[in-house]
Amino acid sequence: MRFMVIVKSDEKTDVAGAQPSAEELQEMGKFNEELVKAGVMLAGEGLLPSAQGFRIQYSGDTEARVVDGPFAESKELIAGFWILQVKDRAEVVEWMKRAPFREGEIEIRQIAELEDFDNATPEIVEHEKKLREQAEANQ
Repeated sequence: MRFMVIVKSDEKTDVAGAQPSAEELQEMGKFNEELVKAGVMLAGEGLLPSAQGFRIQYSGDTEARVVDGPFAESKELIAGFWILQVKDRAEVVEWMKRAPFREGEIEIRQIAELEDFDNATPEIVEHEKKLREQAEANQ
C-alpha cells in the first residue's frame, strides 16, 4: 500500500517563511535515512512557502485562471510530503509517530491504485502501466 504523508503548514513556515534549523535538517535527514534503509520511502520533499506558489483554477468551459500566492489559510497548506510504501495503515502510523516533529500536524492519505476504480478497463490498466514505466525512466 502506498500512502502520502502530508506535512501541514503553519504561520511560521508559510507566512513568515521560517526555514528549519541545521539541527532540524539533520534530524529529518536521519529519519529519512531510516525510511530509505527500511525500503519504505519512495519520495519525500519540503515545499517553499505559498508566496512562491500559484494555483490554477478551472471553471466549466472558461479558460483556466492562474492565481499567484501567497494563500491566506496557512493551516490548509502543505509544507512537505512523503510517499511511503508499507504493508498497511498501522505501519505508516508507526513510522510517522517517530517523525522528528515537536509541533504541528500531518495528514496521511492512502494513494488510490488503478484497481480501486470500478471503471478501469484492462486497456486503461495496461495504458497506465506503460505510462508509469515511462515516467520512472524519466527519473
